[in-house]
Amino acid sequence: MTDKKVIRQRLRMLRTAMREAGVDYYLVPTADFHNSEYVSSYFKEREFLSGFTGSAGTLVISQEEAGLWTDGRYFVQAQRELEDTGISLYRQQEEGVPDIPEWLCQNMWEGQSLGFDGRVVTAEFGRRLETALSEKRIRFVWERDLVDSIWQDRPAFPCSRAEAVPAEYCGESVAQKLEKVRKKMKENRVSALFISKLDDLMWLFNLRGNDVAFNPVLMSYGFITETDAYIFLQAGSLHKETLVCMREAGVWIRDYWSIVPFLQEYFPAGRRNQGILMYDVRNVSYAMYRIFWNYGSCREGVSPTELLKAVKTETELAFIRKIYLKDSIAVTKFIYWVKHAVKEQSLTEYSAAEYLDSLRGGIPEFLGVSFPTISAYMENGAMMHYEADASACAALEAAGLLLVDSGGQYLGGTTDVTRTIALGDVTQEMKEHFTAVASGMLRLSEAKFLYGCTGRNLDILARGPLWDMGMDYKCGTGHGVGYMLNVHEGPQSIRWRYVRSVPEAVLEEGMLVTDEPGVYLEGQYGIRTENVLEVKQGVRSADGQFMEFAPLTFVPIDLDAILPERMTQRDREALNRYHGMVYEKISPYLTEAEKEWLEEVTRAV
Repeated sequence: MTDKKVIRQRLRMLRTAMREAGVDYYLVPTADFHNSEYVSSYFKEREFLSGFTGSAGTLVISQEEAGLWTDGRYFVQAQRELEDTGISLYRQQEEGVPDIPEWLCQNMWEGQSLGFDGRVVTAEFGRRLETALSEKRIRFVWERDLVDSIWQDRPAFPCSRAEAVPAEYCGESVAQKLEKVRKKMKENRVSALFISKLDDLMWLFNLRGNDVAFNPVLMSYGFITETDAYIFLQAGSLHKETLVCMREAGVWIRDYWSIVPFLQEYFPAGRRNQGILMYDVRNVSYAMYRIFWNYGSCREGVSPTELLKAVKTETELAFIRKIYLKDSIAVTKFIYWVKHAVKEQSLTEYSAAEYLDSLRGGIPEFLGVSFPTISAYMENGAMMHYEADASACAALEAAGLLLVDSGGQYLGGTTDVTRTIALGDVTQEMKEHFTAVASGMLRLSEAKFLYGCTGRNLDILARGPLWDMGMDYKCGTGHGVGYMLNVHEGPQSIRWRYVRSVPEAVLEEGMLVTDEPGVYLEGQYGIRTENVLEVKQGVRSADGQFMEFAPLTFVPIDLDAILPERMTQRDREALNRYHGMVYEKISPYLTEAEKEWLEEVTRAV
């Protein structure tokens, strides 16, 4: 954790830079040039200035005050990390809490200036700011990165080696994917498509990299026309194999930093006869947006790559199912180990995470973790994205709850799974909450629904048992999962709240989605149970096509924390059905001792 005195000094330095630049308020989001969820160290300006280490949050600074906005996943963590920094915490979507445009409108004077680096603010958010502040005639200063002037030892800009995905794992060639994209472009009556979302680009061009920790992506842009395809990559990323691969696919490679002059040449000022360019306002930067509207005829829309990527091919699904089985075996072995070892060894959150990571490391296809393993004991489990540190972590005891959320990147899939483990005696209240979470997870996984539903139609199934108790969790229930790509993927999601900036998508056969309700009690404990589900077609009747889910995760749910009498008969049957699948699929790969244990912990309730 960064020293609080250092944070206050950095804020003073930024305020000096703001005065010199004539900037009254300065906004620092958590983003790179591509609106990535996770960013490389080079882009962690908000963390540098605030000390808040969560993956989501926006900092706003004036000469008199500073505020940080983040969502419910990080309320507990942010409160701790912002203490004594002079930065106020604004809990997003909580009653009475203004969002950033509202707050700026309330606090800025007419004619003042708002500064931000236009390369890391999305066009969508920039336009919201324009609308909210238009009546006050606020001047936007978006072409300068003021933090860069005070960050003396800033990490290097990320640049890793571009790797082609082996042909047998791709599902479709680059040429086949480009054909699908161009078909969608034709349907939308556009002649060019600009893509800045990194995982979309990796999917389209069958490439992977390591420019962002845990997400196998490369800093890149894409430009697709009816006849040509361009990918913009850093020179340091390229090698002979990539050049050959792209040339065979009919793709032109351009330098990453040449994207602006390329667009200016393609859309010369004053000429609008180059056809219509489509871009996604949610992911394109405000700086790019200003270029487009200065130089060409444009149309906003969702990039077709997003939905095409989300619906996995049969080839991808075959590899995914194999990888999830291997990953589930590793997690099951971990649960057996930790429940026994905690009684005999000195364990910590960190050493438990290391052991689980080592089990995944023994899988031949393993490439690395898909996010830092969350190993959170008791009160630390209330922080949804807690990360244990070797020098500062809790010791495990043979009592209470350990929440472990983890996943892997593999040749053949990306995994994400959470289990909350009773390490010994747990209270009646813990069991009641654990049972409600497990029931909600099972109800969603067993859902039958008509085609056309989005995740918002289904969220109540997972959240219902907790809502019945007057409880809720401050996050969505589920997100999409990539294929050898980002562990968080859209456009599909499962959440109850309508948010204008969050996309919704019909649940299509071949999509993956997580199912992860939870309970988070600050200062006490956290509970989360998470499976990844595959969306499949169910029966078709006179009333239409019904859809359903099939679990990809096969890891036991801890019966030591279950109260069968608090479950409905249908919920108990669902748990027994799921545990029957777990035993059938996992037991052949266990030792005799592990197999006997698994038989006991998956017994019918």
